[in-house]
Order: sequence, then C-alpha cells, then structure tokens
Amino acid sequence: MQLISKLIFTSVTTCSLCTVKAQYTDTASLNNTNKIHEERQPVNWNSTSVKKTFPYKSFVVPAAMIAYGFVTLRSDGLQDINSELKEEIWTEKPHDKMHIDNYLQLAPAVAVYGLNIAGIKGKNNLRDRSMIFLMSNVFLNATVFSLKKTTHETRPDGSDKLSFPSGHTAEAFASAEFLRQEYKDISPWYGIAGYATAAATGLLRMYNNKHWFGDIVAGAGVGIASTKLAYWVYPKIKTMFFKNKPINTMVMPYYQPGGTAGVSMVYHFH
Repeated sequence: MQLISKLIFTSVTTCSLCTVKAQYTDTASLNNTNKIHEERQPVNWNSTSVKKTFPYKSFVVPAAMIAYGFVTLRSDGLQDINSELKEEIWTEKPHDKMHIDNYLQLAPAVAVYGLNIAGIKGKNNLRDRSMIFLMSNVFLNATVFSLKKTTHETRPDGSDKLSFPSGHTAEAFASAEFLRQEYKDISPWYGIAGYATAAATGLLRMYNNKHWFGDIVAGAGVGIASTKLAYWVYPKIKTMFFKNKPINTMVMPYYQPGGTAGVSMVYHFH
C-alpha cells in the first residue's frame, strides 16, 4: 500500500488537487502500517483487556466434550459406539501399533518455539509463553491423573484401568490451543494445523487400542480448557504478585500419569 501511494504521489505532483489526494492516501497507508506494528507489540499485562472477567463462553465447547466423555461411562448407547469403533479399527483389522503419537502430542507446542526462532513472532515473549504452557500442563496433568484414579475405566486392550480420559489427547489439544492462541492474530491456519495434529494424535490412540472414543473426546476437552484457563489465570498472577517487577524464575510442580512427578523451572535470561 505504501509503494502504491508513493507512485500516485509522484505522478500527480503537477496537480494540487491530486497532490492532496495522494497525501491522504499515503497517510492512510502509514496509519495501517502503524496499526499492524502495534498489533505485533508484546502483550500489555496491565491493560483493561487483560483484566476481563472469566470468559465463560469460550469454555462451552470443551465443557461439552468433557461432559460427553463422562456420559459414555454410564450410557449403554454411547458405550455401544465405543465398542463399534473399536471393532472397526482394531478387532476386524488387527495391526501393529504405532508410537508416533508419543511425539505428535507435543508437535504444536514445539512449533510455537520453532516459529519464534524462525522470526515469526507470536503473541507473547519467551518467558510469558513458557509460563503459560507450563501452567497449562499443571492444570492438565492434575485433572487427567485425578480422573483416571477416580473413574477406573478399563482400557480397550485391558492393560490397566487408567483409560479415562486420554492423557496423550489432552496434551495434544492443549498444545494445539497454545499454538492457536499465540498465532491467531497472524493467521488462523496455524491453529488449524495444530488442531489437525491433535486430532491425529487422538485417532492414533484409538488405532493403538489404548483408548475408547469417549476417552478421546474428554481428553480433548480437558486439554483445550487447560490452556484457555492458563491464558486467563497467568496475567492475573503476574499483575498481582509481580507488578512492575521482572520475573526471572518460576517453579511449578507437575505430575504425569504413570507415576512421574517432579518440579519444572523456567528461567528468563536478560
């Protein structure tokens, strides 16, 4: 737009009326450029938009997905759907299991850091996005582990009673929502790609006969909700406890299904 307006300006310098039009066009172009530049600036955590009330509407879909998963635990009709899908995917067509889902679940999150390294800046800086993703995983793992221990749902392959919900799928969709949140203002295709990868992870869990369809749907809901919650909670924690103070280190506990526990630390180098 700037190049076009400059060409117009040059071609009409002999006409005062056209000169005024050209100057107006160039000013509009400059304003658009400044607007784009402002949109790419780091998030102002003290702004009014950050301090908004809890976004109930954005949690409707993940809540419905989690609710569907719970209903499948007691509904004969939905359990029949689980069994039919298992029969089509595994019983009628037995096959070797694939292990790519162990890595695919984190692919969208890895993409966020890869894009930043490539120079395509996202919504937050390294410190803030790392804190948000870490917080999302704390919410996710606490929820998944609690539900697995509470529901005692047997896996399709009978290996244990930790089927509900799918932890791999939860992680995949949490990563996908993380990618979407960081790059939704640049292009919706980043989020679409992330969610496609997450969906593939869920399908692979069924392909490997490790989860029922209801486990997958519930896991997806938990993952999406965990990241959305982290994006809402983190700004409030930052402004409440670290207002006008730089955050160098954050330490948070984590727990993963299977008995893996520990402490995660993120340190920001100035």
